[in-house]
Amino acid sequence: MRVAEQRDAGVLTLTLDYPARRNALAVPLREALHDILEAAQGDAAVRAIVLTGAGGTFCSGGDISGMNVTDAETGRERMRRTHRIIRLMVAGRIPIVAAVEGWCVGAGLSLACASDTIVAAEDARFMAGFGKVGLIADLGLPFTLPARIGSGRARQMFLYGTGLDAREAERIGLVDEIVPKGGALAAASGKARFLAAQAALPIALTKRILAEGLDRALEDERHFQTLCFLSEDHAEGKAAFLEKREPSFGQR
Repeated sequence: MRVAEQRDAGVLTLTLDYPARRNALAVPLREALHDILEAAQGDAAVRAIVLTGAGGTFCSGGDISGMNVTDAETGRERMRRTHRIIRLMVAGRIPIVAAVEGWCVGAGLSLACASDTIVAAEDARFMAGFGKVGLIADLGLPFTLPARIGSGRARQMFLYGTGLDAREAERIGLVDEIVPKGGALAAASGKARFLAAQAALPIALTKRILAEGLDRALEDERHFQTLCFLSEDHAEGKAAFLEKREPSFGQR
């Protein structure tokens, strides 16, 4: 389990690499991603970032097996630490291009939407899906997804958890560019090289303006998701996921 780093001139490419869980965003992976992003903010040589996943999958979501919140303080601290990543991505100075192949689900969708540009392969699939495990959308997604596709369409994705293929995702504005299968990283790298060659200050300030309201949204999310972590529905959703069955909410 690691976040692989590769540098090419002013572009830093980060690859989520957790093959056992299809790059699920387990806590150690989150911490590694945060540390790299934070270091990059202070590195003038890094002018753009590409974020992708190994093995033909961008990110399959949060690591359900590692969600062991037993009290409110633990839940709030878990969200605080994860929100550091989203603040760096959304409001940090460095433009980020997501290269999406395969599934981009849950927390993976949050990472993609926290990026400035999403390049998707034809085989990419997008889904929120948090409700299936008794949680609300998190990692900034209630802020970033409506900004991309509008509150009405975002509401439908949150409430119904239905998946979108790459073409539909592009049609509604979730995806910025579609490329052939296997081509997302090369296309995203090209966009990152373009951004790396631009004036850095206007990009940083534009990101800061567009991030207005993020802090309030993350604080609300931190409180509400903690309530969900401690709910019976989350316990049932987590058990159902691990047992590979459909959850039974509100019927116990």
